Amino acid sequence: MKVIHSVHPEDFKSYQTAQIRERFLIDQLVQADRLNCTYTHYDRMIVGAVHPVTKSLELENYPNLRADYFLERREIGIINVAGDGEVTADGQAFQVNKLDCLYIGKGVKSVKFTSKNSAQPAVFYLLSAPAHAVYPTTLMTNEDAAKVHTGSIETANKRTINKYIHLEGIKSCQLVMGLTILHDGSVWNTMPSHVHDRRMEAYFYFDVPVGQRVFHYMGEGQETRHILMDNYDAVVSPPWSIHSGSGTASYSFIWGMAGENLDYTDMDAIAIPDIR
Repeated sequence: MKVIHSVHPEDFKSYQTAQIRERFLIDQLVQADRLNCTYTHYDRMIVGAVHPVTKSLELENYPNLRADYFLERREIGIINVAGDGEVTADGQAFQVNKLDCLYIGKGVKSVKFTSKNSAQPAVFYLLSAPAHAVYPTTLMTNEDAAKVHTGSIETANKRTINKYIHLEGIKSCQLVMGLTILHDGSVWNTMPSHVHDRRMEAYFYFDVPVGQRVFHYMGEGQETRHILMDNYDAVVSPPWSIHSGSGTASYSFIWGMAGENLDYTDMDAIAIPDIR
């Protein structure tokens, strides 16, 4: 399992593109018939993806965890971004179709992933954080997700925020998770920018059209950098960093956090004229 270590904001100021990609980007995450996971030292979040095409795949244990099984001391959020799929947790099967979210709590020993149709396989994106309490396994369809419509065509950021795991939604120990869909013609996400010193965050970009890219902006509000993101790329954002993006076409992304609290609105905004 790949490991990403924490970076000090003063060190980040000297990074060139290659170093930023090495220290924060998680690419080649989605591969046929494989489970890929990256362990980060940002709130010990694990970022992963499962792409079962010709066979079912199981959430395997990793030596890094020093655990008897993956969820012995962890919880996990799962969102499907492709074809219809099924997730089985300790023998209980859940239909998880595109944009649906499944939360599985601490103590579940067996998790299996299956696609309903190998010609249109599922892609399950995973976020896992340490857990000190047990919350029930819960499925939420995209239809039932809390939706916030924000932005405008005039500022190229008209979008719909779908909230799944949060204070008023699926209960968790410390995971907060959802996804944002940009409307046709809109390309900006998370603008105005913000930071939240009490939580890390990870973005996973999907439905990025072939040949298009997303410019993902990072760094302190007055010292920004960017890297280019492809479809199914993920990026880790430290608590001190903004996390905004602008695409060459419309796209969607999954956001997920862990840390001090579960309050979705706990953030410190940075006015657009103040960004450097």
